[in-house]
Amino acid sequence: MADWTLGGDARRPTPSNSASLTAAQLVHERLRDEIVSLQRRPGDVIYEKEIAQEAQVSRTPVREALLRLADEKLVEIVPKSGTIVARIPVAKLPEIILARTALETITVRAAAERARGSDVAGLRALIELQREKLEAGDQAGFHAADETMHRAIAEAAGLPGIWEMVQQIKVQLDRYRRLTLPQPHRMELALDEHAALVDAIAAHDADTAAARVAAHLEGLNASLATIRELNPDYFAGDVDAVYERWAAQAA
Repeated sequence: MADWTLGGDARRPTPSNSASLTAAQLVHERLRDEIVSLQRRPGDVIYEKEIAQEAQVSRTPVREALLRLADEKLVEIVPKSGTIVARIPVAKLPEIILARTALETITVRAAAERARGSDVAGLRALIELQREKLEAGDQAGFHAADETMHRAIAEAAGLPGIWEMVQQIKVQLDRYRRLTLPQPHRMELALDEHAALVDAIAAHDADTAAARVAAHLEGLNASLATIRELNPDYFAGDVDAVYERWAAQAA
């Protein structure tokens, strides 16, 4: 991991309100970001002493941060053994996708009904930013621009609080999404789907916008078995069992 501190030098973590956060909160935010972005991968060991030394804090705030991460199911604390980055729970992903789809269907419908010309221009600028990141092969930048676009849609809809709800439920999904980006043509497909979604919003076509965001997010379900097979050590649970259970419930 790159060096970082919580003191007064230039290497402090990224949160914009970091000056008002406690040491435990800052350690939590930094570790959470590293886990969600896959800088720390499922199964990696987290050394409490190492984090304390890098952050220039005592081990107490590090322990507090790790306990919060354990509550979020992002780490597993094994008594008398240590802490590891938790594996991605396969069984939870389809439910998270379903919940996110329900919430974002609301925002894209409202955006299609309410978006002003300036909102659409901003969304199209974000599409171009994603295109630039794609051409540069910048997966992290593409992901960040993707997030910004979805947030901008919620803001154009006048429903920014719904995006906050989405952020709360999609942490495990974000780890999985990062694994999909290196797949052939995945970013190109996402970009095309985003552009089509923005076109529907610009045309004030709420039904088409809702259908396009649903299809866009459903693509994550379609890739799950493949990504699980390519990265078996990163997941916990059996993806086939998940779909069998869902099929039985739908029958």
